[in-house]
Amino acid sequence: MGSSQFAVVLPIALVVVMLGLGLTLTPDDFRRVVRHPKAAAVALVCQLVVLPLICVLLVLAFGLTGVLAVGMMLLVASPGGTSANLFSHLAGGDVALNIMLTAINSVIAAFTMPIVITLSVAAFMDGDASVGLQPAKLVQVIVIVLVPVAVGMWIRHARPAFADRMGKPVKLGSMVVLVMAVGVAVGSEFDTLRANFGKLGAITVLLSVLSLAVGYYVPRWFGVDIRQAIASSMEIGIHNATLAIAVAVSALGSEAMAVPAATYGIVMGGPAAVAAFLLARRSRTESGASAPVAATALPLS
Repeated sequence: MGSSQFAVVLPIALVVVMLGLGLTLTPDDFRRVVRHPKAAAVALVCQLVVLPLICVLLVLAFGLTGVLAVGMMLLVASPGGTSANLFSHLAGGDVALNIMLTAINSVIAAFTMPIVITLSVAAFMDGDASVGLQPAKLVQVIVIVLVPVAVGMWIRHARPAFADRMGKPVKLGSMVVLVMAVGVAVGSEFDTLRANFGKLGAITVLLSVLSLAVGYYVPRWFGVDIRQAIASSMEIGIHNATLAIAVAVSALGSEAMAVPAATYGIVMGGPAAVAAFLLARRSRTESGASAPVAATALPLS
């Protein structure tokens, strides 16, 4: 399956995931997030300021140059992956906060991604360029996040018993869809990944680990409760590699620039799964309540 076909398949898969998450949510979840804006504000600062600085340091430390360096910056400038919502749910996080952050980050990315790309090209390449996020792509991300969630919430409101019965099957189906999507990603980018995996594997794994850690510990330092800190960790720790690949290939016309995001999309599954498992245990210990058990499945951001 080519990259253009994959770009069609993945949104459909993520719609299924988001519909399942919507079945677990009520309007009260969102009202509670609005009443506690500190968690959202801290997470956004981490996403927009802290992580790009960390990525610059990693690029310099690993000696990346040219399109690979710009590709790393494009990856870190992308909003959180929509699969972060599923992993947050499995880890016992505040999924409503995840959905709000995904929507906000998707809008902000329309302005921040071109800035990051322009500065990165000027810093790491002998040339000058600028790029804007295509409006259609921005609308697509927002629709994938909000519409199926709203439908799921409506189903829960209208048929609560049905929503409860569908909880387990939809959750299982979501995991299967994600695993299949990872397989498609590997197939569509196999040659590029094979040629560059060794060089980029270490830096993308380290970026994944640092992103998850920053997303959790910084909010905790600011007094954010554990469920919202878990949500922040997953939102910040799971970057939207698919969007980064699409921008690199379609807007910038550089498949090489998409290699870091493609590599990250494969290797980040391990750190994300481990983090979800550990955070679920910590959530159960700290809150004294039962939290969902994290599944060790590879997500695709």
